[in-house]
Amino acid sequence: MKVTVEIPEQLVRQAKALSALRGVPLRQLVSEALEARVTARNFDQAVGEASPPWMTGFGGLSHLHEENMRIDKLIEEEFGQIEKAS
Repeated sequence: MKVTVEIPEQLVRQAKALSALRGVPLRQLVSEALEARVTARNFDQAVGEASPPWMTGFGGLSHLHEENMRIDKLIEEEFGQIEKAS
């Protein structure tokens, strides 16, 4: 389906650059981004949470925090203390 939307010029330039870097058409990049956002929003609504706008760029993988902690603990048990980045 063809749709016409207004997108800020700077965002379009960034999207074109990213699509060129990835070697995919702009329409594919936009479709993937839209699908990811709609899917994430549907998930958030299903669990009763609203995604804040900043979550798109920061904290998007926060649902993996417990798994990361579990893996860190296993590594620490096997190899010793993990040095935290400062």
